Amino acid sequence: MQMKKLFVFLLGLLMSTAVFAQQKTITGTVSDASGPLPGANVIVKGTTVGIVTTPDGKFSLEVPGDASTLVISFIGYVAQEIDITETTNVDVMLLPDAIGIEEVVAIGYGTAKKSDLTGAVASVQGEAIAERQTTQISQALQGAVSGVMVTRDNSGPGSGATIRIRGITTIGDNEPLIIVDGVPVDNINDVNPNDIQDMSVLKDAASASIYGSRAAAGVILITTKRAKAGDLKLSYTGEYGIEKPTTWPKGVDVIRYMQMDNEMRWNDNGNQEGSEYSTYSQDQIENYWQYNAENPNIYPFANTDWHDLVLKESAPRQSHNLSITAGSKTIRTKVSLNYDNIEGLYKHKEYERWTARANNSITINKFISTSVDMYWKRSISYDAATSPWGNLHLAPPVYPAIFDDGRIANGKAGANVYGVIEEGGTDTNWYNTIGGKAQIDFKPLDGLTISGVVAPEFGFTKGKEFQIEVPTTIYEDPTVYEGSLYNTSSTKLTEKRNDNNKVTSQILATYIKSFGNHNLNVFAGYENYSAFYENLGASRDKYLLTSFPYLNLGPLELRDNSGNAYENAYRSYIGRIMYNYNNRYFLQANVRHDGSSRFHEDYRWGTFPSVSGGWIISEENFMDGSKSVLSFLKLRASWGQLGNERIGNYPYQATISFNDALFYQGNEVVSQQTAAQTQYAIRDISWETTESTDIGFDAYLFDSRFRLTADYYMKETKDMLLALEIPDFIGFDNPDQNTGKMETKGYEFEMGWNDNVGDLKYSVSFNLSDSKTKMGDLGGTEFLGDKIKKEGSEFNEWYGYVSDGLFQTQEEIDNSPKLSNSVKPGDVKYVDISGPDGEPDGIISPEYDRKLLGGSLPRYLYGGNIKLDYKGFDFSLVVQGVGKQTSRLTTTMVQPLRQNWGNAPEFLDGDYWSVYNTPEQNLQVQYPRLSWSSRGNNYAMSDYWLFDGSYFRLKNITLGYTLPKALTQKVGMSKVRVYASGSDLLTIDNYPKGWDPEVGAGYPITQSYVFGVNVNF
Repeated sequence: MQMKKLFVFLLGLLMSTAVFAQQKTITGTVSDASGPLPGANVIVKGTTVGIVTTPDGKFSLEVPGDASTLVISFIGYVAQEIDITETTNVDVMLLPDAIGIEEVVAIGYGTAKKSDLTGAVASVQGEAIAERQTTQISQALQGAVSGVMVTRDNSGPGSGATIRIRGITTIGDNEPLIIVDGVPVDNINDVNPNDIQDMSVLKDAASASIYGSRAAAGVILITTKRAKAGDLKLSYTGEYGIEKPTTWPKGVDVIRYMQMDNEMRWNDNGNQEGSEYSTYSQDQIENYWQYNAENPNIYPFANTDWHDLVLKESAPRQSHNLSITAGSKTIRTKVSLNYDNIEGLYKHKEYERWTARANNSITINKFISTSVDMYWKRSISYDAATSPWGNLHLAPPVYPAIFDDGRIANGKAGANVYGVIEEGGTDTNWYNTIGGKAQIDFKPLDGLTISGVVAPEFGFTKGKEFQIEVPTTIYEDPTVYEGSLYNTSSTKLTEKRNDNNKVTSQILATYIKSFGNHNLNVFAGYENYSAFYENLGASRDKYLLTSFPYLNLGPLELRDNSGNAYENAYRSYIGRIMYNYNNRYFLQANVRHDGSSRFHEDYRWGTFPSVSGGWIISEENFMDGSKSVLSFLKLRASWGQLGNERIGNYPYQATISFNDALFYQGNEVVSQQTAAQTQYAIRDISWETTESTDIGFDAYLFDSRFRLTADYYMKETKDMLLALEIPDFIGFDNPDQNTGKMETKGYEFEMGWNDNVGDLKYSVSFNLSDSKTKMGDLGGTEFLGDKIKKEGSEFNEWYGYVSDGLFQTQEEIDNSPKLSNSVKPGDVKYVDISGPDGEPDGIISPEYDRKLLGGSLPRYLYGGNIKLDYKGFDFSLVVQGVGKQTSRLTTTMVQPLRQNWGNAPEFLDGDYWSVYNTPEQNLQVQYPRLSWSSRGNNYAMSDYWLFDGSYFRLKNITLGYTLPKALTQKVGMSKVRVYASGSDLLTIDNYPKGWDPEVGAGYPITQSYVFGVNVNF
């Protein structure tokens, strides 16, 4: 018996020794571009043998002796397979799976793998947004996502951009709904780009209808960064740069200005002999520089360069971001603090912003976990009390801005933009937002999660505009008052205080379960949203002191005040079912039942459903032979309805407006309170509905190195909320009504390639999209100056006359229909299209001779990106543009001597019809003659002033270098990266010289040159 036991013991010992001899230990480190990656999975391929990495990214794993491959993976990263047949030490860097089909994206109240999506959802990684080096997220999206139109008209400090998802959806508010970590916010720019983990754009009804009533214009979901288990990192990013205009329009020099002014007066006087020098004498022009040297302080010998006086060549900017990340199995915290400062191109213009965010995740036990997040933003916008742009584009050089003894001159009858900016006061606005989100998740059953969420937000704003009187005196005698500069006739203080609060509360339940090949994801929820706004304003005028901007110093008899408040609320019931069979056939159905306080209780509720389906063809057996080329192919289709109710808060109620009126009581004027119903109430006003259909496909080829996505969509909006005309004698403002239709059709296309050649990793991507909106029956026509909305037109289509060049001779004028009997050779000629009887009548009239001239919105929006990584060096290049746009040369751009005294554009000189030209030269010029009296004819809206506004822009170039770890780790740093970046560096366009294709008539579009450093500890 003893011998038997000994035999068994020895046999077991031999067997265990043999097994031990067949095992080996593999050690290594797993990291990403930022440093060690804790919590990564390290598994022997084909087995369950595995381990997760430690907080410093290390692992040590006993593997069978015959094991040949390790699979190393982490959520959001591309998994790697490592051959271990001849090694026991492995160091792996995982790459973000930013473009793969396994990428997890936000879809609204949840997430899904990209391969499982049946709707049109685009995603952008936070790194791609931060790389644009802009403080405003809205601008960073320009050209980044197909189907997302981002337009801006200035680059002023703190300015954002307009975002439109899949074109125009309604005549009213087309702003997309912004959701940050599951909670709606008012402004996408309140989020700091460095805090973003990823962003999803829900473009069709299948993806957006889960947000129902507020999703008609699309939805942007932002997920902020959170800590992971094992994280322990301190990170700092600092940037410094400068901003300078991409271009700037110049006026003619002082001599040419005087000559052109004389020519304009001479033209308007019939070119009578002897009146050629009606404003400036021949002596003043020919001997100008002598007179200017003798006395540059008087009109017309000032030779003022208004641009150089008011604007700086460049303005500095800086940003600083500090973040702390720490995580254990139970508590994970990420705290970030950011500061941005951007100075403007003129005095007083500046923008400051502080943001802070703390995201905390807590695991109580296997059933309960919570998250408590808080965020804070404070921004300050500084500006001059009066904008400089109108008179800065207008002012000619002949008027003085400042005398040589330092006194402010009167300019042109008080129009001295330099004096107004220097001494005319300031306008400062403070914006404060503090909010948070508390969520508790309960998991009573496998696959079931029940969540309760409450998310309050509080906003406080303050404004202080202190407009200071700027009196001027004549040059010859400082004691003789000449007048005050424009918009500074008195010293006045205006203050405002705004207070608002919003609360979102949710109860959400999600059940995810697989039954064999059947995969089910069911979601249901309840959401309540309420908002309250209160505004207060006060002012006093005729201040005697200009150094004490407080209300108690102003005169009592010149005080004013105002105040109002309003509120609104939503209540919603939400449901979604996602089902797929064998990860091959996908179905999704969404429904949201919304109620809005903006409508009467009998018409308050609307239901917004959607359905969608997908088929992964590449998973079918008949596709097995093509897997080497076609890695993944999915077809998608969707239909759904979305809502909109963004009008006034109480359109169904007969609200009373209160005001004050002045009455005579004897010889005294007294104030009495008045009250009146100003808007006609329509009780049955209700939801505007947008119906959307989308078909598309997603394809990945050549081991997923090449990706291709395409969509075609149609949107029809009906029962649009429009303010329709009612007879004036009724005594009410035009009420909002449910009427009108519009239709938008478009397509989107995205493609990309990523690969590596040795140590060189590279990726290339390109996107293109287009949409066109046609108006249906609107119950009337809306004239918008140069544009129009009417049945059959495009949205905001250009509307005007058809031109036929310039009149060259008086005989041609005598034999042609005219818009005005005062036209002369050199004026614009128009085509007689029709008359009262439907036939040309020999008269150019606005009733019969204006027509649709083409859409004003940009078409064929595109963007592209190139990225390279090589041994610590990284390079990215971003381009963006518009392939087609019918743009207009505005009068600010092209009209000479505006307001009968302004300067003339430099590009106009030598290219306008002139009596000084030969007939052959006048046939070649582009612009009409100089005339003030014929401006109504020449600058009327017509196709004469329309041109190709397409453009190509080099949006951003960034070059960075990450120092070797062997060097940085010696001083306790896990990563140090230095970089240089330039934005809006090159533009190719057809705009007149000096005008950027995106700018309006205000603050210019600017180039940015930024140098930065990122340090991780």
